[in-house]
Amino acid sequence: MNEDPRFAHASEAELARILDYYKVAWQYEPHVFPIRWNSEGVVVESFAPDFYLPELGLHIELTTLKQSLVRKKNRKLRHLRELYPMVRIKLFYARDFRALLLKYGRLDAAASLIGVDGQPPPRRREAAVVVVGPSGPSGVGEPLESSLPGRGGPAAD
Repeated sequence: MNEDPRFAHASEAELARILDYYKVAWQYEPHVFPIRWNSEGVVVESFAPDFYLPELGLHIELTTLKQSLVRKKNRKLRHLRELYPMVRIKLFYARDFRALLLKYGRLDAAASLIGVDGQPPPRRREAAVVVVGPSGPSGVGEPLESSLPGRGGPAAD
């Protein structure tokens, strides 16, 4: 239900197709959450969940790559939950995504959608995103900036 975004991984494109099929409204990486600042208050690390389902008020992050990256995502997710307890987020691991593919008859595609094979070649990304700060009245956080190049700053995932 989005205008052809450039997904970072084939598993994200497949999840978008499933959401579209079931007419679930989604947005791709619309929010960037700062999770670490330097001593001057400049954001040095942030987290951009892959999907936001506005009708459910839920963010979804897919982690279908190698274990070292899963640990990094888990750390970022812990920080996000500490700083933004009002943000609802679900992390899908490779096994969760494989189960989803099995349920929807797409297990044959799992090998090409999970892991490094599912990644497109690198491309410079420019997108409008919303960076949010803690505890906004909307339950998602207060927008800090509304249009940033790339993913909204250093180390966003």
